[in-house]
Amino acid sequence: MNTLTVRSELRELDKIRNFLRENLVAFDLSEEDYFKVELALVEICTNVMRYAYPDAVGDLIVIVWEQDDKFYLEIRDSGIPFDPCGIKKPRLKDLVSQGQKGGLGIFLARRLMDGFSYRREDGENILTMYKKLTAGPAEA
Repeated sequence: MNTLTVRSELRELDKIRNFLRENLVAFDLSEEDYFKVELALVEICTNVMRYAYPDAVGDLIVIVWEQDDKFYLEIRDSGIPFDPCGIKKPRLKDLVSQGQKGGLGIFLARRLMDGFSYRREDGENILTMYKKLTAGPAEA
């Protein structure tokens, strides 16, 4: 397992991308799957950075590991409790007609990954996602 801790600020996204790239290079992941994993991670981290700490800045922790031919990502924060698994598929028509910002990131991350789960433990939101490892070198 490898861990990265950053402040929940959007300017930290490059550190998260670099951390992911460094950890995925050793795995047999296709270029398409690499893109999916990166996009899912960025979408989830962006949501944490924008909404988890409404009155302050807190930490965001990313943990990665491989197990049983799957690449796992775990995102932790101690912000307000929020279960992304309870979010329903947004209707694009509603997003456009109501001028609503956001709403697609969590749905997108769930669709891009092969597994997606949430739990609240010891005051932390813990989101775990995984992607099955497939043939093909990761190119970043």
